[in-house]
Amino acid sequence: MSTLVLIPARLASTRLPDKPLADIAGRPMIVHVAERATVAGIGRVVVATDAAAVAAAVRSHGFEAVMTGVGHPSGSDRIFEALCSLDSDGAVDTVVNVQGDLPTIEPEIIAAALRPLADPAVDIATLAVEIVRDEERTNPNVVKVVGATLPSSRLRALYFTRATAPWGDGPLYHHVGLYAYRRAALTRFVGLPPSPLEQRERLEQLRALEAGMRIDVEIVASVPLGVDTADELTRARQMLTR
Repeated sequence: MSTLVLIPARLASTRLPDKPLADIAGRPMIVHVAERATVAGIGRVVVATDAAAVAAAVRSHGFEAVMTGVGHPSGSDRIFEALCSLDSDGAVDTVVNVQGDLPTIEPEIIAAALRPLADPAVDIATLAVEIVRDEERTNPNVVKVVGATLPSSRLRALYFTRATAPWGDGPLYHHVGLYAYRRAALTRFVGLPPSPLEQRERLEQLRALEAGMRIDVEIVASVPLGVDTADELTRARQMLTR
């Protein structure tokens, strides 16, 4: 497969303004993400942004950036515009969407998102980690994936929820919001209207499930640190200056 790794980034974060440019160990956060995505070695890496300052910072550190519109409702819409701009001939088969606020993500985790697409029946692939901390089981900010068990440490997603699910004894899985799309699946997905369950749970991936698309989930060992607050930025700085 020809794979394009896209990292959506915007400055208009409500909880941590200008966070793609936040300094971590002497480099902007978005540069750390681009570097780790490059080390994953799965394909061309491009930051998709609506901010000239982000594009300039990325390019000044030797990485690639593409400008996108400012009105996108989600990162998925932003990466679709970037895909169409960068690959109008349709040579790219697969698009990996890596969030721009994961400066400590392990390159191996990024690469793991592609594994479920070895099955031609899978439209979208994503990641999850088994929950081991009790407080995460009931935390609505920890999205859980409910899935049918497949071979090779993998699930076929049946539902995503902020509730504690499924009920009863057994593992729960923390969803990691990193996606690998077949090109046709991404094209279809961004053309769909928001679905009822998506709006109710505030989880975009439910739109795909409600439309009958198949999402498989690779189980990985650890949840990467997402930086949304000043405290999480401090943690990332501590981790990357050791």
